[in-house]
Amino acid sequence: MKKLNFSLLLFVFVFLVSCRTDEYIIPEERENLAQPENTAIKGFYLLNEGNMGTNKATLDFFDYTTGTYRRNIYGEINPTVIKELGDVGNDIQIYGGKMYAVINVSNKIEVLDAKTAKRIKTIQLENCRYITFKNGKAYASSYAGPVSLDPNAPLGKVAEIDTVSLSIQREVTVGYQPEEMEIIGNQLFVANSGGYKYPNYDRTVSVVDLSTFKEIKKIDVAINLHHIKKDNYGDLYVTSRGDYYTIPSSLYLVDPVTGTVKKDFHIGISEMTIVNDKLYYYGNEFNYNTHTYKKSFGIIDVKTEQIISNKVIDQEYVDLIKTPYGIAVNPITEDIYITDARNYVSTGFVYCFDKNGHFKWKTEGGNIPAHFTFLYK
Repeated sequence: MKKLNFSLLLFVFVFLVSCRTDEYIIPEERENLAQPENTAIKGFYLLNEGNMGTNKATLDFFDYTTGTYRRNIYGEINPTVIKELGDVGNDIQIYGGKMYAVINVSNKIEVLDAKTAKRIKTIQLENCRYITFKNGKAYASSYAGPVSLDPNAPLGKVAEIDTVSLSIQREVTVGYQPEEMEIIGNQLFVANSGGYKYPNYDRTVSVVDLSTFKEIKKIDVAINLHHIKKDNYGDLYVTSRGDYYTIPSSLYLVDPVTGTVKKDFHIGISEMTIVNDKLYYYGNEFNYNTHTYKKSFGIIDVKTEQIISNKVIDQEYVDLIKTPYGIAVNPITEDIYITDARNYVSTGFVYCFDKNGHFKWKTEGGNIPAHFTFLYK
């Protein structure tokens, strides 16, 4: 018996080792969801973040021309890539013929062919967060340090990447733990969070001159900044996450020329998008005092700078969506897409609503479905 048990144990060990050295490609899944549409937009990609430490960032694609949702496409398209996309997909954008997936904890930006999702190159950038573009250059924010709460965390930076050579050309130091960015004219505006320095959050927007690539000033807005979006009228909409205790999340309207805060909307916003002069938002604000979330949706007319609706989708689905985590609006049809991360561990959902907020379809995404980018024909 002892010899049999030892042999069995040896067999199991060898089997497990051999399995761990084999790379298994999870096949993509397809689902027909809608009637084909023929517009200037081919479809959208959805980057699923994946829970931190699980290496589960994945990529989906919804094809308007066929009405087909393709789930987890990256592995089959790029079968030789070890560990596939990586750990925590934080942003995805298309510029020119390339798509840039910012993979936060894996410290890299994956550059893909926008039409095929075939990998072109990997750009290494520590603790990278968001990306934006102008005049053939990409600008990526970076915490410039490891993932760790640390009162001595370093100042963050923005890296300038040439979109032809796909190499980092210049870097500029900005505020602590920089997040989303916008470009107006020849200036880059960077929302600094200071999230690693709790409770001493940053509260500034760094202004970078793109010619000299130097920080020329800071705009004082509010603590723990996150998202920043420009409208068509020269203003910036900036979100603050607050401190999760006594200082609530809010949305601020900032004049980038004077550096003044023009308005505090007094609404908690987790994510937003501006399409056709309307800012669509949702909030899912957590408070440590009560250990509860406060969920909200709404639309702001950026031309009048007024909230025009406290509703984006029908109330039935506001109640049904447990953890809203991503939002996008088709600029042609104005269809609205909202994701549900649920409990952050289970597979999430993707919902589609028409421009009036009425339900059209629902499907499974990946783990923490989050970030959209539209592919034009």
